[in-house]
Amino acid sequence: MFRLVILFIALVAGGGAAWIAFAMRGGDTAVVTVLPEKTPAALRDVLVASGDLLPGHVVTKDSMRWQAWPESAMHSTYISRVARPDAQERLVGSIIRGSVMAGEPVREERLAPPNAGLLSSILRPGRRAVAVRITAENTAGGFILPNDRVDVLHTVGSRDKPEGQKGYSARTILTNITVLAIDQTLDDRQKDDKKAKPAAIGKTATLELYPRQAEMLAAAEAAGSLSLALRSAADNAEITIASPPTDIQPTTQTVFIVRGGTANTASKTQ
Repeated sequence: MFRLVILFIALVAGGGAAWIAFAMRGGDTAVVTVLPEKTPAALRDVLVASGDLLPGHVVTKDSMRWQAWPESAMHSTYISRVARPDAQERLVGSIIRGSVMAGEPVREERLAPPNAGLLSSILRPGRRAVAVRITAENTAGGFILPNDRVDVLHTVGSRDKPEGQKGYSARTILTNITVLAIDQTLDDRQKDDKKAKPAAIGKTATLELYPRQAEMLAAAEAAGSLSLALRSAADNAEITIASPPTDIQPTTQTVFIVRGGTANTASKTQ
């Protein structure tokens, strides 16, 4: 009798445990997250450079290729196949005016017409190329190269003192100016050379200037001496406005005026 009671208690306990376990398991709700189906990104063919294109490079059909580009990353300056399906053929013969790296989209602003000269194709709109005489002493020891940025320093001596007693003063008249060329070298990079070539000391440096800056530079060179100060590449984005040189003395031009057989003179200050 005692054994039957123990067996009955064991059965009841086991059944109760099974029921509790089933109830706890049934109470858990499985959470299933349904991810939305990913829509493929919309693509559009744009014209990109097949290899590195340096300034002065004449574009050929093999210089460019069409490449799929996400529409979300499109820019208005990119050349798309939808808008210009014949662009790859029409742009043949154009001249690269700004470096374009391999795989980078080709933009109209980086291209010059086929009939443009080499240097004029590199010039940005509204700019002028002006050459100044240079030596190793006034160009950071000859280490200024094309594509560097420089400040132009103007040095003048006092005019009211004898040669041996002259005092000299210098000031910066132009800042953050791009060097287009040293002599006739437009780009110092050598794609296939693993060893860096020594800098060649040139006799002229060609600077990219606005028309007003070109006038200032010509006047300053006639009134004194110029030096180029090399800027750090980290300062290239700095925006500065140079004031006109005040040390340059005005020049007076004499004009002869003939009236009724009588000659008179008039002076004009510039």
